[in-house]
Amino acid sequence: MDPSQYTQLTKKSEIKRKPRAKPLPKATEKYLEAEETLFQELEENLIGYRRKFQFESTRNWRFDFYIVKLNLLIEIVGSPWAVGRGGKKVANSFNKYDLAEDMGCKIERFHPDQIQSGYAINLICNSF
Repeated sequence: MDPSQYTQLTKKSEIKRKPRAKPLPKATEKYLEAEETLFQELEENLIGYRRKFQFESTRNWRFDFYIVKLNLLIEIVGSPWAVGRGGKKVANSFNKYDLAEDMGCKIERFHPDQIQSGYAINLICNSF
């Protein structure tokens, strides 16, 4: 049906279509640098890890790194998978953390500056 004809017959404006799929969230530059730095430090120190670890297969919850021996989940602040603004996202985040703790994992959140300064790798290495 022609949009002008639809408007005349129904006295309503045309329905605006929204795209169905949302694009994936984008990561900040600081986050990308911090993630690469932590990856290189873990490789240098020969620490067993998994990247973009999804601990619950039915959910799209991910942590940036999982240190296998320590059972430690690491989340870098500013990652696209980290908590954003808004009530639903915050509630989802608490569910994510609660489930991870129920599974017996420890959770650490690091700011990119803490990773760049070497604080994060020192904390991990001292835990062994």
